[in-house]
Amino acid sequence: MKKLLTSAIAASCLVAFASAAQARSAYDGSWDLLFVTQRGACDPTYNFAVNITDGVVTHPNLVKFRGHVARSGAVHASVSVPDKYASGSGRLSSNSGRGTWSGYSGGARCSGYWTAQRN
Repeated sequence: MKKLLTSAIAASCLVAFASAAQARSAYDGSWDLLFVTQRGACDPTYNFAVNITDGVVTHPNLVKFRGHVARSGAVHASVSVPDKYASGSGRLSSNSGRGTWSGYSGGARCSGYWTAQRN
C-alpha cells in the first residue's frame, strides 16, 4: 500500500510538471514591436515592447491590452486607451513576426502593418 501511495504521488507530480512545461509557449519572452501607419492620420510609427508568458501577450503599463499567441504562431491582440483603440493579427516565428492592424485615434481611422523582433 505504501509503494502504491508513493507511486501515485510521484505520478501526480510528474503529470503536474509535464502540464506546467507544456503551458510554456515557444514565443515566451520579451518582444520589440514597431507599428507603421499606412492609412489615416495617426502617428506615423509606434514603438513599444511586450512580454509573452504562456502564450499570453502583456504590456506592463497598458491595462486594457489583450493578446494571445497560438502554438502555430498566430497572434491576435487589441489595446484600448482613452480616445484610442487598435487591434491586429499576424504571425510570429522563432525570432520575428509581422501582421496588420487597424484602429482609431480620436476621430481618425487608421491602419497599417506591424513587425516584431524577439529581445
